[in-house]
Amino acid sequence: MKLNLSGPASDFLNSSVQITGSKSESNRSLLLQALYPNISIENLSNSDDAEVMQKGLAISNGEVDIHHAGTAMRFLTGYFASQPDKEVVLTGSQRMTERPVKVLVDALKNLGADIEYVNNEGYPPIKIKGKKIQKHQVSLPANISSQYISSLLLIAPSLENGLELNLVGEITSVPYIKMTLGLLNQIGVETSFSDNIIKVLPKNNVGRTELVVESDWSSASYFYSIVALSKVGSEIKLGSYKRDSLQGDSVLANIYESFGVDTTFVNNEIVLTKTQDCSLDLIECDLANAPDIAQTIAVTCLGLGIGCELRGLHTLKIKETDRLVAMHDELTKFGADVVVTNETLTLKKSNSIKSGVSVDTYNDHRMAMAFGPLALKTSFNINDAEVVSKSYPDFWKDLETLGFKLRKL
Repeated sequence: MKLNLSGPASDFLNSSVQITGSKSESNRSLLLQALYPNISIENLSNSDDAEVMQKGLAISNGEVDIHHAGTAMRFLTGYFASQPDKEVVLTGSQRMTERPVKVLVDALKNLGADIEYVNNEGYPPIKIKGKKIQKHQVSLPANISSQYISSLLLIAPSLENGLELNLVGEITSVPYIKMTLGLLNQIGVETSFSDNIIKVLPKNNVGRTELVVESDWSSASYFYSIVALSKVGSEIKLGSYKRDSLQGDSVLANIYESFGVDTTFVNNEIVLTKTQDCSLDLIECDLANAPDIAQTIAVTCLGLGIGCELRGLHTLKIKETDRLVAMHDELTKFGADVVVTNETLTLKKSNSIKSGVSVDTYNDHRMAMAFGPLALKTSFNINDAEVVSKSYPDFWKDLETLGFKLRKL
């Protein structure tokens, strides 16, 4: 589906949006529920990724196809490896077969897991014969995707001897690790995280426990961008959010203060208010702990005609697409002067934005959604717009409630 986007009749906004549960929290909660059936989950994400995760967990033998869901690939690898009664081939889309899993597979094999590569060494599909894992000490590079680390931590309490995980080097994406540990603590699992060593004690049973999934902060980022690109006084209410969020992307509240957007917590909502125009020429951010909001921030800067220097983005190269290359190519279509390296994105200040551009999305939901707010500044097209269903199926509908004009081409 190709969409033409243009902004609301007025760029003074006042509206409310209810965002579904966090994809990251939902998939962690679903895996814990599979290990401990007494867990119930509220406000589960309605994303494709959460649906794929649920279907995958229900399979005991045969092929498990997770399509584009990288989180499901990493989490299910750990899950199936630790389940003695299950034997599966874990596979996915063409892009998924290009995304490395070797670091995680090596760690699991060091713990005693039985995993083989079906085609290419280091990449899906992988054949997993579940085993009872008794070893409890393993090391991982600390600068890898936190999903590898979380995959091990999530199964850790179900292992006979728990797990001691040594992270070697400088840790990236710490908030996602802490999210996983926070959820383990909520179901009564004892953990510790000190000096690059994470310990998770074994837990045989969990009593009746309800996990309430907070709404997704990554999804909130697009509304932060919309408010930043709107007139002073614009306001959007988003629910449901917690002041003490487990999600790393909640750093948005601090980052977008530089764009003139204030965040107020009212009951279970956050209220985003444009209090002043951005007076900066350049935004600088180290996003090593929140790389998923890099695309949103870059597009916000493009829309405001200011520059940005974004660092800590090395994990973006192995996402649904190489997001750094993709952002370079799509921002350039709008006339932007942008340079990317293996871990940075630099956008130069510019006062002009081309219209009529067609944005390619590369099977990447965040490419589509990050550019959506730019319709406040120029009319353009989004190719394969339905890709948003991966994490936020109602995204385009919610933009229409704000007055954005969407036309199928």
